[in-house]
Amino acid sequence: MLIMSHTDIISAYEVYPTMGSSPGSDADLLPLREPTFLILLSLASSEKHGYSILKDIAELSQGKVRLSTGTLYEALARLLDQGLIERLADVEPASEETQESIVHRGKPRKAYRLTDAGRKLLQAETQRMQRLVATVGQRMGDLGVE
Repeated sequence: MLIMSHTDIISAYEVYPTMGSSPGSDADLLPLREPTFLILLSLASSEKHGYSILKDIAELSQGKVRLSTGTLYEALARLLDQGLIERLADVEPASEETQESIVHRGKPRKAYRLTDAGRKLLQAETQRMQRLVATVGQRMGDLGVE
């Protein structure tokens, strides 16, 4: 069983200390929930429409995270409100997509992409996670567990 002290946990979250941070800063949004992290990660490589995001999340998580469309679109609405992603007005089919694949029930599919703020938050969360993993690795080494 892994036991971490309060100090270990605190040091793992010191990427963005919340003391003195301004409201609305990255510190207020960290740590990200796994679905949010995966949505941002999916959009880091390219703009995508909802169905492509769902497929990419399933691939990124090796099938362990499967979002319903309702959950995805609620998360996308929240991320839009937070200014972490933006919706694109017109969707041109990517090379592997056909015109039919970007139209759903007669309505054009909406594509999304990361904003600069979304990219910075994704980087901050990645750094936070790396520090957490480093702290766990150090503690496990101290305990003689590899």
